[in-house]
Amino acid sequence: MRLAFIHRTEARAIAAELGAPLRTFNNQGGLLRLSDPVMLHATEALTRAGIPYIGPGATVMQLCYDKRAATERVAAAGVACPADATSFPMIIKPRRGSDSLGVRIARAGPIPNTEHYVAQELVSGMELTVAVLHGAVGSPLRIALPEGALYSFARKYLLRPRREPLPDAALAKRAQYTAARITQLLKVDWAARIDFIYDPKRDRLCFLECDVAPLIGGGSAFADSLLAAGMPRAEQLRRLILGACT
Repeated sequence: MRLAFIHRTEARAIAAELGAPLRTFNNQGGLLRLSDPVMLHATEALTRAGIPYIGPGATVMQLCYDKRAATERVAAAGVACPADATSFPMIIKPRRGSDSLGVRIARAGPIPNTEHYVAQELVSGMELTVAVLHGAVGSPLRIALPEGALYSFARKYLLRPRREPLPDAALAKRAQYTAARITQLLKVDWAARIDFIYDPKRDRLCFLECDVAPLIGGGSAFADSLLAAGMPRAEQLRRLILGACT
């Protein structure tokens, strides 16, 4: 319900930006703004029916919605990722999902079933996010979290910490290059927000998630990353809407 409300609110805002009516989807297509579980099923159904839409392709949605599958593909290409956990404390996250729903730090107890959950080492460092839109890469934004705080669903969408450009130019360039490479590895075909955590002690830039159905409204991390890279909001909307129709 929380995600549905957030996406409905965003859809209204985008419709207002475009001066377009907010309407029910039909067989003429349109821009899909749905929570990820619904988006996953919608892209599959629309693809089977041959109905065009604007949004992520069904295949890439399936891959990136499965955190284990996406992480394994990225890691196999040599991109740093948090290791599978072998001791506490560890990060537990649902294997399938997005937006940090269900992510927690476990300090004791049994490790959940790996069919449904992913257990990874707890990496301490700086959270970064980078937008990619049809190959255009945004500027990395640092998420100003309190030390040791988890970038949870509540912090992403309800009690949002400050987001700011990364002052380290070399690290910013590295994050941009890695984000672009990840979208190629995962065959991203529309918009994506790539999340990292940078571990300064080991100089590791670890991939956390590739959200291929990110919030794209004005003021979102996606929009702000592109804006910081010099892409005005009007150009973002043009590329989002006109850049591709799946």
